[in-house]
Parts: sequence; structure tokens; C-alpha cells
Amino acid sequence: MLTYADAGKRCARRAQHFLIILVQKEKLVLTTMQDITSSMTSSEKRATWSLASIYALRMLGLFMILPVLSLFAEQLEGSTPALIGLAMSIYGLPQVLLQIPFGLLSDRFGRKKMIIIGLVLFLIGSVIAALSTTIYGVLVGRAFQGAGAVSAVIMALVADLTQEVHRTKAMAIIGISIGASFGVGIIAGPVISGFGGVQGVFGVTAVLTLLAILAIIFVVPDPQKSKLHRDAEVVPEEMLHVLKNPDLLRLNYGIFTLHLILMAIFVVVPSLMRKAGLVAGHEWMVYLPVFVISMTFAVPFIILAEKKRKMKQVFLGAIAVLVMAELGLSAVQQNLAGIIGFLWLFFCGFNLLEATLPSLISKTAPADLKGTAMGAYSSSQFMGLFMGGLVGGWFNGRFGVTAVFLFCAAAAFSWLLVSLWMKPPRYVANLLIALEQLSEQDANEFAAEMLKLNGVEEITLHYEEALAYLKVDNQQLDKDQLQGLIAQYVNA
Repeated sequence: MLTYADAGKRCARRAQHFLIILVQKEKLVLTTMQDITSSMTSSEKRATWSLASIYALRMLGLFMILPVLSLFAEQLEGSTPALIGLAMSIYGLPQVLLQIPFGLLSDRFGRKKMIIIGLVLFLIGSVIAALSTTIYGVLVGRAFQGAGAVSAVIMALVADLTQEVHRTKAMAIIGISIGASFGVGIIAGPVISGFGGVQGVFGVTAVLTLLAILAIIFVVPDPQKSKLHRDAEVVPEEMLHVLKNPDLLRLNYGIFTLHLILMAIFVVVPSLMRKAGLVAGHEWMVYLPVFVISMTFAVPFIILAEKKRKMKQVFLGAIAVLVMAELGLSAVQQNLAGIIGFLWLFFCGFNLLEATLPSLISKTAPADLKGTAMGAYSSSQFMGLFMGGLVGGWFNGRFGVTAVFLFCAAAAFSWLLVSLWMKPPRYVANLLIALEQLSEQDANEFAAEMLKLNGVEEITLHYEEALAYLKVDNQQLDKDQLQGLIAQYVNA
């Protein structure tokens, strides 16, 4: 027999169950609804920041070794100037060779699995280098570190775990983490080596890599599905199209040259400062103010380039600063204050260029080929690092330190000449909109309506991916108008 109390409890349970279903449905709607003015969801933030941390931990291990490895390698059995340079830069070659294959394999075997494999290779390399007493052991260890080429896979996983409308924000956070890890790395490396030698730096790198492996297993969410993301991954059949673009080729030559110079400098500058009177273990007292103050000087020019739309002028000026810094370093080898001053000047140009080059790639590449363009750019960067150590070590052993700086000045000047003919960039950003609910006819109609809006410069539709790739001018775009169209066509 059913009492009024029992009936009331049963009704309450049914009402609660109905409410839960409504909430779950509402969550489903919110996760599929596209809002270009919204902030990331908590799940997207967790995925982005955890992957940015993994990327940063890995890059931190690489950057920490830059200011100290050449000093350590001088004491190793079998070392020569050329082998020291090679030991510093050899990790760049496996990065060039394996970056794209790792990305393609992740499409088949899973993102997280390939990232873990890459991090394990990096861990093995760190341990080998830490235990080595000969230059050849360090070479093997550094090569293993480079074989963990997971950068492209991390970017693909970020794309799997974020909505299209938030993809650009996620990539920007990854970029910030890389910049931060570089600054922390060149400061922390000398501090750690002061306590535990360079073996200690490799040991800390191994620990950081273990933390990254644990984070990818236990912190990073699993994607519901993995698919090709043209804005974040290389499309091999489109690579030739990207390599035929003269503006992108100039930028690839630029990042190649910039990192060639960076590595060549770190082959010779640490020992040069020691010979000029810098006390061993005090290197961080140079790198900390040099990096921080150079960043302070670079930030206003970054704002000028982006907000005031003076990108080409600032870009050319920064390359000219590199030329002056290299010529200055070639002339003050016995003067510690002079070396520090021109090192600061170098980092003023370097930090500015390191920030503007990815922005220029993003502005220049077709919206649906950004991932492929960034793949070529990244390969050029790592090839520059490899060649910088190789050439810097060889020039140092054959002709001396002055020749290294003059070579770098000539390389920077050649980049300046190449860049004089670059077109002023379009000040556009990339935006992705999912079209999963639209037919091809509706998608075409939607694209035609979007092109009528101020600030929408270009649209490329990929029906097979149900995506629209946009180039937009954020200073002119009325986001509320665009959101209205999205609501009318996509979110209807």
C-alpha cells in the first residue's frame, strides 16, 4: 500500500532524476555551442595549461644546458672545439628528422602514447649524458634527447582537447610557456651547475622529464577522438605548397639564421666570459639581468609592431641590432663589461625576433595551412640550432673566437638583405568555426554572409572536416555581429 509520504518521496526522486537529465543536456548544449566571445571551459584550461607545462619542462631541460655545456665539455676526454659545438647542437638534427613522423604516428597510435615514447627517449638521453665521461657519450645522450621530438604531437593534442574558437588562445599559451622556459633555463642552468656540475643539470632534466611523463598520464585529459587539425598539424601533401611561398621561405630562413647565431654564441661566450674575469658559478648574475632588461626593452617594440602596425620596420630594426651585437662582440673579447653589454644588445634583438617570427608565420600562411607552415618553420629552427653548434665549433677551432662572431654578423646581415623585400604583413588573426550541423549549401551561404562583415578578410571551407578557416582583422571585426551569424546558422 502506497502512503502519501512514499508517494511524495517517489515524486521527489523522479523530479531529481529529471533535473539531472536536464542539467546533463544543458551541459551538452553548452559544450557544442560556439561562442567566439567566451572564455575557455575548465576542461580546456586544464588541458592547455598542463600541456604547456609539459612542453615547458621539456624545453627547460634543453635551455638549461646552453650556458654551461661548452664549459663542461672542455674537460671531457676526446673533446675538441668542433666536437663541443656538435655536442651542444646535435639534438637539433633528430628533431628535424623525427618531428613530422612523430606527428603522423600519433594520428594512428594515439597522441599521449607517442608523447610518452618521446619523453622516455628524452629521459634516456638525459641519463646517458649525466653519466658520460667522454665527449662521445654526451653526443649520444644529446642525440637521444633530440629523438624525443614530441612538439608537433603536443600541439595536435591541444587541438584535440580545445574547441575550434579557443584554439588560438591555447596555442598562444603554449608559446608563452616556451618563452618563459628559455628565460628560466639560461638563468637556472648556471645556478644548478654551480652545485652539481653539468651532470647535475642533466640530472635535474631527467627529473623534470619524469614529472612531465607523470603529468601526461595522470593530469592531461584523454581526447574523445583524434583527427587532423590543419591549423596545428603538418599535412604532408601540402608541404610543397608552403615551401613555394617566398614570404614563408624568408621567415624560415630567418628562424634558421636566428637560432644558428644563438647556438654559435653559446659555443664560445661562456668560456670567453670566464677568460675575461667572470668567476665560475656567477654566470647567472650575468644572464638574469641581461635577459630581464632585454625583455623590458623588447616589449614596447612588440606592442609597436602589433598595435601600431609597424611590424616590418620593427622586424628589420631587430635584425640590424643582431648585426651590431655580433660586430661588437668580435671587438671586445678581453673586456667583460663589453661582452655583457653586447650580449644584452643581442638579446634585445633576439627576444623581439623570437616573439614576432611566429606571429608573422601565422599572418602570412593560409589559414588552413598554418600547421604545415609551422612544421616547416619548426624544422628550420632546429636545423639552425644544429648548424649553429656545428659551424660555431668548427670556426672556433680553426680560426678562433673572432671568426665565430664575424660569421654570425655576416649571417645576420644576409638575413637583413633577404628581409628587405618582404611584403608588409596583413594584420590578421586566425579563427576556426565548426560547421558540423550544416549542409554544404548552408555552409557556402554562411561563408558568403561572413565575408560581408567588416574585418573578415578570408574564408576557406573544408567540408570533409566540417570547418571554416577564417583570417580576421580583430581591430575591425564586430564579434557580436559574427556571433549573431554563428547563432543563426551553426547554433540554430
